[in-house]
Amino acid sequence: MGLKFRLTIMNFLQFFIWGSWLITIGGYWFQNKGWTGTDFGAIFSTMGIASLFMPAIAGIIADRWINAEKLLGIFHLAGAVTLFIIPQIKTPSGMFWIMLINMIFYMPTIALTITVSYASMKKAGMDVVKEYPPIRVFGTIGFIVAMWTISLFHIETSALQFYVASGAALILGLYAFTLPKIDVNKNIEKKSFVSSLGLDAFALFKNKKMAIFFIFSMLLGASLQLTNAYGDTFLHDFAKIPAFKDLLAIKYPAIIMSISQMSETLFILTIPFFLKRFGIKKVMLISMFAWVLRFALFGWGNPADGLWMIILSCIVYGMAFDFFNISGSLFVETQSDPKIRASAQGLFMMMTNGFGAILGSWSSGIIIDNFFKSDSGDFHWKGIWMTFAVYSLIVALLFAVLFKHKHDPKAMENFNH
Repeated sequence: MGLKFRLTIMNFLQFFIWGSWLITIGGYWFQNKGWTGTDFGAIFSTMGIASLFMPAIAGIIADRWINAEKLLGIFHLAGAVTLFIIPQIKTPSGMFWIMLINMIFYMPTIALTITVSYASMKKAGMDVVKEYPPIRVFGTIGFIVAMWTISLFHIETSALQFYVASGAALILGLYAFTLPKIDVNKNIEKKSFVSSLGLDAFALFKNKKMAIFFIFSMLLGASLQLTNAYGDTFLHDFAKIPAFKDLLAIKYPAIIMSISQMSETLFILTIPFFLKRFGIKKVMLISMFAWVLRFALFGWGNPADGLWMIILSCIVYGMAFDFFNISGSLFVETQSDPKIRASAQGLFMMMTNGFGAILGSWSSGIIIDNFFKSDSGDFHWKGIWMTFAVYSLIVALLFAVLFKHKHDPKAMENFNH
C-alpha cells in the first residue's frame, strides 16, 4: 500500500468521525432530547475550550516523548470510548463533561494528522506543497460521506450517530499504529513552558494592526460554527408544518447541509486569484459579507419555494469559511517574525477556534433561549438567523473602518516564492 493511499485513508477517517455528529448533534439535542439552547451552546463551546490548550500540549508531547502516529492512535481510541458513552448520558451537564473530554482527545488530532502527513512525506522525498492538498481534500470528502451516511440512514436525531463516529474513531485509532514512524526529537532545544505553548506570540498584540486583526478574528470566529450548530435542527423543525414534512430537504437535512462542505472544496481553489487581485483586507471583507449573506438566506429561506435560498446559502458558506481562514493565516504568515511564526499561527487559531468559538456558542444559546424561543418551546428561526446576520454585518463594517492595511502584490509574490 503506497504512502499517499495510506495518508488518504487517515485523512478520510479523521474527518468522517467529525462529520458523523458535528452537523447533526443539534437535531439530536433539540428534536430528540428537547434540552435548552443555553445548554447546547455550552456543548458546542467544548470545541473552543479544547482548542485553547490541547493542540499545543499534544504538540509538545509528540515533539519530545511519544511518536506522533502513536499519540494520534491513543487519542482516537480514547475518543472512541467517549463517543460510545454519549448515548447513555441523561442530563445536559453530563453531556457537557463527556463531550469536553471527547473534544480534548479529538481537537489535537487535526494537527497530529498534518504532522504525520508532512513528516512521512518529507521522509519519503515527496513534494509536500504539490502532493499534500489532493490527500487533504479526502478529509473533506470523508466529512461529506459521513453526513450522507447519517442522513440516508435517518439517524440525524438518533443516538446512533455517535456509535457511527465511535466505530470510525476505533478504526482510525488502531490504523494509526500502522502508519510510518514519526521520530521524536530528543535533542530538541529546551524552552520555557510559555514558549512551548506558543504564548510568545501574544507579544504581537503590542502592534496595533495585529491586535485589531486578532480581535476581529475572535469576533468573526464567533460566527464560524453557528450554522453547523443550528442548521440541521432548523431544517428538521419545518417537519412540524404539514406542508413541508414530506419534502426531501426535511427528510435529508444533512445532505442539504453537505453542500457547504462541497462548496468549501471549490472555493479554496479560487483564493490565489482573489488574493492577488484584491489583497488580504478585501478578501477578508468579502468573507465577512458572505457570512451576512449566509445567515440572511437561511432566515428568508424554506424547504419549498425558498429551497434555492438555503442551497445558495450553503454555496456561499465555502467563500465565507475559506476566505477568512486561509487569507487570515496568510496575513499572519507575512506579518510575523519568522522566530514566532508557528506560534502566531497558533494564536490565530486560538482566537478563532478557541475564544471565538466559545463566544459564539455560549452567547448564541443564551440569546436563542431568552429572545427567540416561545413558551411552547418553538424557535423563531427567522429572528435567530437575522440576528446572526446583523451581528456579522456590524463586525464587517467595523473591520472595514478600523483595520488599516494596504495591498502589496509584491509581498504576496515573495510569499509564494
